[in-house]
Amino acid sequence: MEDSESGWEELRKEARKLEGDLDVKLSSYAKLGGMLSHGGDVGGDGSWKSMEMEIESLLEKLLDINDSMSRCVAAATSTTSVTQKLARHRDILHEFTQEFRRTRNNISSMREHAELLTSVRNDISEYKASGSLSPGPSLLRERGAIHGNIAQMDEVINIAQTTKGALGAQRSTFMEIQGKVKQLGDRFPAIRGVLGAIRRKKSRDTLILAGVITGCTLFLIIYWLSK
Repeated sequence: MEDSESGWEELRKEARKLEGDLDVKLSSYAKLGGMLSHGGDVGGDGSWKSMEMEIESLLEKLLDINDSMSRCVAAATSTTSVTQKLARHRDILHEFTQEFRRTRNNISSMREHAELLTSVRNDISEYKASGSLSPGPSLLRERGAIHGNIAQMDEVINIAQTTKGALGAQRSTFMEIQGKVKQLGDRFPAIRGVLGAIRRKKSRDTLILAGVITGCTLFLIIYWLSK
């Protein structure tokens, strides 16, 4: 039993370290995406791929640690507190994985946008260099359509970045509140019983109110039909 508890604590310690490393890496990854969305120069494909590979490696290691913790819990007589801690580590892994995928998709879209913009600028430079200073109507329409699409893409990317920041702040607040509620529930089990009773009473009151409203409605309909 002591060996199981010691192994569990060592695994949790390693899991928390990996979670901290991932939090830092994902934050840096998102900042690089923000620099790209504002036209910043963040290096070539190598820097992006290197950071993506580091994050993927950390996620795989955290997944292995979670699996090891699951086996450790299954092999011992676990308390509710230990089970809840394991579930929380799984939730964190899931959240980090989802955040990495969203950021990677956003970065991919922004890189495609940057490449398209660079291509358009190069085409314009080549056209000017060719010596023709009066482009035809079709070229002007095409250029206007391209610039319009780029402006729309910029707006969508800015909205996505703003939404991501707001969701990140909400997630942090929710995680903090959830942790405090769990700690409070572990210390005072009676509170959970009270909260459950409140929820049951609320559901019962809702059903009673719905029944009263339905009865009144039927009464009015019968009264109206009998006139």
